[in-house]
Formats: sequence, C-alpha cells, structure tokens
Amino acid sequence: MFFDFRFWRYFANQHELLNNLGTTTMRGFKKRVWMVGFIGLLLFVTQEMWGMNTQHITSIFSVGGKDPYVIARLTSLIGIMLWAVIYMAFHFFGIAFLLNRITGITLSKLAVLQLFVVGILLLEKALLFIIFMMLGVTTPVSLFSFGPLAATFMEYPFMVYFFNQLTIFTALIIAFQIRFIRAFTEIKPVLLFFIIIGINLIMALITATVGLLPLEEWFFRVIEGGALNE
Repeated sequence: MFFDFRFWRYFANQHELLNNLGTTTMRGFKKRVWMVGFIGLLLFVTQEMWGMNTQHITSIFSVGGKDPYVIARLTSLIGIMLWAVIYMAFHFFGIAFLLNRITGITLSKLAVLQLFVVGILLLEKALLFIIFMMLGVTTPVSLFSFGPLAATFMEYPFMVYFFNQLTIFTALIIAFQIRFIRAFTEIKPVLLFFIIIGINLIMALITATVGLLPLEEWFFRVIEGGALNE
C-alpha cells in the first residue's frame, strides 16, 4: 500500500504520519523536499533584497560609487543563496545522518522528520521577516527567543547570541523530534530527551560562536578595499 506525503496535512497530524510510515510506502516526498527548498531559498533571497543584514554594504556607495556598490550587492546575494543551501542541507541531511548514527532509525524516516524541522525553522524566519517589514526596522535578536530578555541583564554578547537561539520554535522542534523518534526506537524516553536537548544546545552554542565572528565587517573590508584600489 502507498500513501501520498502532504507537508501541511502531516505537520498537523503527526500520529497519522507515524502510522503510515510504519505500515505503508510513501510517495511524493521528493517533490515536497524540492518545494520546501525552493521556498526557503526564495525567503533568504527576499530578505537579502529587502536589505536585511546588509547595512554594512550601504556605505560602499559613498566610498566607491555605484559600480562597487552593485558588485557588493550581487556578491552578497550570491553569498546568501549559498548560505541558504548550506543551512537547509545541514538541518535536513546533516542532522538526519547524526540521528541515524545515534538511534539506528533509517535515514528515509529521519529525512521526513528533518523536512518538518526545516519547515519550522523557515516558518520562524518568515514570521520574523514579516514583523520586520511591518515595523520597518530589524533587530539582532529574535522576538521569539530569550535573546531580548538576556540582553536586558547580560553583558556578554556570547550569552545573548546563545539564548537568541532558544526560541518557542526550538521547543516545538524538540517536541516534534522526540515524539517522532520514540515511535521508531527503543531508546528510553529520558535518555532520548537528553540526547535531543543536547543536540539542540550544541547547535545553539555553535551558532552563537559563529555569530560573534565579524563576518559582515570582513566582507565590507574586502569590498571596500577593492573599491578604493580602482
């Protein structure tokens, strides 16, 4: 027997999805993977074109004129497209492979789980982007995270970046992963809980560390240096 995979249908009805994965063969999954990937890429590109996180590029116009500015914007657009692919591929393939090594669940089933994880992450970014567009401003921390709270009483940027990764969507992802994995493994629930929590905390630590790197400043210096040398 076969069942057709529908992203939003099974996003809201995980119990039916788990039953179908355990008893029947899935169809239409690859099409949904491409759909989510395309939507994600479009979201990242739209954010870039709107000017989100491109404030350092604006000053290039006053330094080198129109041509270096156009080159900088194109370079930034290509960079964000590459980052979008890496970001989604890591959460889809990378985490699925890691969970496969830990739990022994087949990659085909974990790929379904991680597709929903990618969808949740993109939903968070989309909602935050919509809020930013409505307000006409951006913030370095997510409104859905503990980042704003941490920024009020913590002086260490690393801790602010770390708590910024812990959002209500992170909690949703953890709950989704635990329930899904429990259906296909005999790992004790308490141990599974700590494994999933640990993975997400490690990812938050890595993201916080990368967030402290002055990547935008480095990019600005490279482009500005090229503009001044012309």
